[in-house]
Amino acid sequence: MTQPLSGKKILIVEDEPVFRSLLDSWLASLGAITITAVDGIDGLEKLTSQVPDLLICDLAMPRMNGLKLVEQIRNDGHQLPILVISATENMSDIAKALRLGVQDVILKPVKDLNRLRETVFSCLYPAMFNSRVEEEERLFQDWDALASNPQAAAPLLQELQPPVQQVISHCRVNYRQLVSANEPGMVLDIAPLSEHDLAFYCLDVTRAGNNGVLAALLLRALFNGLLQEQLSRQKQRLPELGHLLKQVNQLLRQANLTGQFPLLVGYYHSGLKNLILVSAGLNATLNTGEQQIQLSNGVPLGTLGNTYLNQISQPCEAWQCQIWGAGGRLRLMLSAE
Repeated sequence: MTQPLSGKKILIVEDEPVFRSLLDSWLASLGAITITAVDGIDGLEKLTSQVPDLLICDLAMPRMNGLKLVEQIRNDGHQLPILVISATENMSDIAKALRLGVQDVILKPVKDLNRLRETVFSCLYPAMFNSRVEEEERLFQDWDALASNPQAAAPLLQELQPPVQQVISHCRVNYRQLVSANEPGMVLDIAPLSEHDLAFYCLDVTRAGNNGVLAALLLRALFNGLLQEQLSRQKQRLPELGHLLKQVNQLLRQANLTGQFPLLVGYYHSGLKNLILVSAGLNATLNTGEQQIQLSNGVPLGTLGNTYLNQISQPCEAWQCQIWGAGGRLRLMLSAE
């Protein structure tokens, strides 16, 4: 009888030798071809010789931790499924891992092998599992804890704000923000999708009460996965951001988050030198040096059941975007290297 993981290569990156050995033996018993690494640097070296069907990694490791490893893998353009198994209780680490597009996070100690087996199968055989729906359902099951104390979630947003200057996807990115020092107003997120493209969004959290902060955390967890999923389904590289915002609007309703959620979403490909922007309720002007474009602000998410949005696509090597709304003003600047 054929074993369920027969022929599947699984790279295990885990610094704790006992748990690494247990995972190795258990996966091998299901037919997997296992490769082990003791930390992130060792894992990257193993990846250069062969790309596995699945990567399982810890977060807290010496030399290079799991978050750095996942970020490096995504920057290198690898879209292999990644499962994080970690003892962390730090929500910001879990949120960052999800933002980088990992399939799931399982907390140690692992007591339910049936859950682990199901998660591994869903990573390797996504067509057999409605993994996106299951991931969202698990997130919403934990939603009550956040919803009952949204003030506790606000400091988490501060931790997750991107650095004001960084180089990602062959682009130099920096921003300046003018908001209240004590309360979140405009929440910005910037993340690489591969070595050559990145995505960003800006959300005004001031027009939905406490739900604004909760919506920002929801976006942190799911935005990258939604965009990666869309890009993988279409033949052309440039995404339809209007469709993406419709998905976000649906998720907000599914999470029972009511209110208005002004949101601007952008995508830039450093190889094609092309910028895509779409706004749902935020004001924005784009300056490419050669021309200045006023972006139609549209209707905030949460206002209508369906959103119909127009996006602009602009070739440019460098640009500045001024974004403003009730929550403040932000200037985002990018130049391709």
